[in-house]
Amino acid sequence: MSTGFLHALFHPLVSLELFSRPNGDATSSVDVSYILTAFMAIGIYLVFKRYQNARNRPVLFEWPAPSAADPGFSSVTITNPSLESHLSNPNLAPSMPFAGRKYITCYDPSTSLFLATLPADSAFEIGEKIGLAGRAQLSWRSSTFTERKRFVRSLMRWLVDNREVCARVTCRDTGKTLVDAALGEILTTCSKMEWILAHGEQVLRPEKRHSNLTLSYKTSKVYHEPLGVVAAIVSWNYPLHNAISPLLAALFSGNAIVIKCSENVVWSTTWFIGAVKECLRACGHDPNLVQLVACYPEEAEAVTTSAFIKHITFIGSETVGRKVAQAATVHLTPVNLELGGKDPAVLLPGVNINQYASMWMRGVFQNAGQNCIGIERFIVHSSQHDELVRTLTERTKRLRFGSVMSPSAEGYIAPVDCGAMISRDRFSELERLINNAVEEGASLETGGSRWKHVYLEEGAYFSGTVLGNVENGMEIAQTELFAPVALVLKYDTIQEAIDIANGTRFGLGASVFGPDQNLCLKVARRLDCGMVAVNDFAIFYLNQDLPFGGTKASGYGRFGGPEGLRSLTAPKAIVVDKWPWLMQTSIPAILDYPVRSLNQSWDFISGLIGVLYADRWSEKFSSLKRLIRASWY
Repeated sequence: MSTGFLHALFHPLVSLELFSRPNGDATSSVDVSYILTAFMAIGIYLVFKRYQNARNRPVLFEWPAPSAADPGFSSVTITNPSLESHLSNPNLAPSMPFAGRKYITCYDPSTSLFLATLPADSAFEIGEKIGLAGRAQLSWRSSTFTERKRFVRSLMRWLVDNREVCARVTCRDTGKTLVDAALGEILTTCSKMEWILAHGEQVLRPEKRHSNLTLSYKTSKVYHEPLGVVAAIVSWNYPLHNAISPLLAALFSGNAIVIKCSENVVWSTTWFIGAVKECLRACGHDPNLVQLVACYPEEAEAVTTSAFIKHITFIGSETVGRKVAQAATVHLTPVNLELGGKDPAVLLPGVNINQYASMWMRGVFQNAGQNCIGIERFIVHSSQHDELVRTLTERTKRLRFGSVMSPSAEGYIAPVDCGAMISRDRFSELERLINNAVEEGASLETGGSRWKHVYLEEGAYFSGTVLGNVENGMEIAQTELFAPVALVLKYDTIQEAIDIANGTRFGLGASVFGPDQNLCLKVARRLDCGMVAVNDFAIFYLNQDLPFGGTKASGYGRFGGPEGLRSLTAPKAIVVDKWPWLMQTSIPAILDYPVRSLNQSWDFISGLIGVLYADRWSEKFSSLKRLIRASWY
């Protein structure tokens, strides 16, 4: 046996006897070449797998946390803070200001603590940044999906590993709570990254399109090619997510991006974009692919009217969105507008108020009501109006407002349900709308005015507010509040509820609640909006395979999902021959220039159309005879 084994080992084509009976008869044998081939295949697979893992493994990088992200951070408390506080307070001015240059004062709206005074970009500097992005994009557009995925995976690893620091940075710059930051900033951004990694490549790969009988010898495909440099002009309510989400879509589709953030969150956005640039650098790519523009509205047209910007995503108010759309017409730049809304929650008869009350509270008060798809209107059957108002009022009165970034002298941070609003600029207008509604018959159950914190006197807090008996014709029912205010409207018939829900100029999102899901779905189908959650609140945004956007004055276009990713590309249709060696298009002699006979050429084309598209077989047959007859001349 041992001799046979050695012989088989060195001569693979010789069969190896693995088992023998005592009398020497072989019971089974295996060709050693099969064994060696199997081991070689496994080895090659393991080497390839290791190579793939090395290429796809996230790249680790460091990005130091800002000192202000520490709850124990101390600084100057600004009295009556504004973006231009440095003009009235010399202590806030930059140490070496340049003459004629504008600056932006950054501060924590929940505590009024000074963060930094940062330079605002001029129109010339904005143009320079667009140019830097354009030059970086020339090589990035030919990057592989593997390279793009590795960047996304690396950034996701950093975000998850540093989620608490990222949350604290957004809390410091916007005044929100850690829970609101985790839900609205980090969870949603990770969901976007997860979707891009799983499905982005499939969405952007060339896709084969159907053809017809006439072109049965052709293959038709659509290629999704990068646009170049795209722009995102984003709002302040979610500084991390609003900047990173369009950035991910832009870079994954092969573009460079210029992000114009709100002046209110320049401090935090600068830090987040710095982390993105460091990630690109660590992955071996040009960090100039991403450019941050921080400027006042007067200079923003340097972005919206630039001939080198090929697409604009705008997230913000209706007023500013209209100006962006108008400016973009200078070079016919395509625009995606998300302009907020007046989202209704339609409560169908018999809805269990206690079951959904917690969800409704978060729908109204998350992020202090500064949520584009937050619940602004409750539309409830008249028989349940009082119960709903009572439930909302009882819970709203127990809400605790404050800052999660302001510990006591002992280092203790009291529980906080709602943070600050971004500033006090809109407080007078909110109070006017609420007072007018009360004068017109609405019942103010709680709140209704700005709220002064016992310790954080300069914080921008507005009290949690509940208004009952609101009528759809009231100004407050037609105006986006973007504040911690719940409006309750009542109806008697389901048709009336639908009319009230559709009775504003907005149409972003909505929700429908009720005991009968089929009825909820029927109502949802009749709402004029871009997205609806049934027996849930805003859950559609966590599914990043869905398009996000609205109708009417809530804007047009979509981001999110395949629709959003492809909107950042130029679709190019290419048709090739299936069998170029066998069949290609040729012009029949009867149609060749110069045309020999008008009647004959017409009979040929007319017969061809009849053969291909006539409805009756008799007409198809007569058209075929006409075609053949014309071809013979």
